[in-house]
Amino acid sequence: MDLGLVVIAYKEGDRESKAACQRCAEQLRRRGVTVLTAPTGLHHNPYPVFLEATSDPIDLAVVLGGDGSVLAAARYLAPHGIPILPIKAGGRLGFLAQSERVLQQDPWDRIQAGDFFLQARMMLQAQIWEQPQLGRGDPLAARGEGKSQGRPASEVYYALNEICLKPINRERLPAAIMEIEVNGEILDQYHGDGVLVATPTGSTSYTLAANGPILEPTLDAIIITPICPLSLSSRPIVISGTARVDIWPLADPEGLTRLWTDGVLAQSVNPGQWVHIQQAPTPAKLMILEKELSYFRTLREKLQWAGSRIYIPTTNHRPEGG
Repeated sequence: MDLGLVVIAYKEGDRESKAACQRCAEQLRRRGVTVLTAPTGLHHNPYPVFLEATSDPIDLAVVLGGDGSVLAAARYLAPHGIPILPIKAGGRLGFLAQSERVLQQDPWDRIQAGDFFLQARMMLQAQIWEQPQLGRGDPLAARGEGKSQGRPASEVYYALNEICLKPINRERLPAAIMEIEVNGEILDQYHGDGVLVATPTGSTSYTLAANGPILEPTLDAIIITPICPLSLSSRPIVISGTARVDIWPLADPEGLTRLWTDGVLAQSVNPGQWVHIQQAPTPAKLMILEKELSYFRTLREKLQWAGSRIYIPTTNHRPEGG
């Protein structure tokens, strides 16, 4: 793999992450690689600047932080097909980010020699639509006209984990009624705190907290999960990754519904509008350097499943030392 331009994002306010960034930048510059560095976090988003700073293509993005840092990178870089090397340096979670140990042996020779694995992770895209003849009118009146009769009312937003629709208000905790369509057919109406539409990668995030299923991250599937539904019959469902999902906020005359991508506020959804969600055309490309990286071992460790809590020296199928 040719490394002409590499960008490095480190977690803002974290010494460990910044120190790792400095080491990586020095190693790469000694090899003649052009390097751009910047912090990433709640108050810093370096990716639009990275993309506009040069006319040369970005060959690799090194993200030093936790899973939140990787999610931010994927939202901006995945649509451009830029590989992401996620390293856990200063972050808390580790479902996406690899151990910083992979940097201890100076991995750039390995990368330039192609000694790595690129894992494709499905992305979602969401866009707000509205009926042109109704504007901000009654969403129920717009129903049945079909998405082809509408027009886009927002930019396209991307997510590696999940798209979330839920209302927000400073004075109270409003409930929501969301009508879900899959491929133009009504699935259900969720009455509760909101709804999540997640990728398999996002199944271990907000979706897991909302009692959704865990999916192996390379599956081609979409998870729809109600958040705290008021009906016990409202259950999560897994659908094809090629499905089209439309979500209509109902009974929201105050316009409290908000669209969130990977936990970041995108914009408001006004009365008469709905959100169209589908698989993004370009997946996130995560560069894997760990030789024995195991998703199931990560699950056992992070969720403290049996085997990480209980030590049995020998078993009938896995003898000690075997």
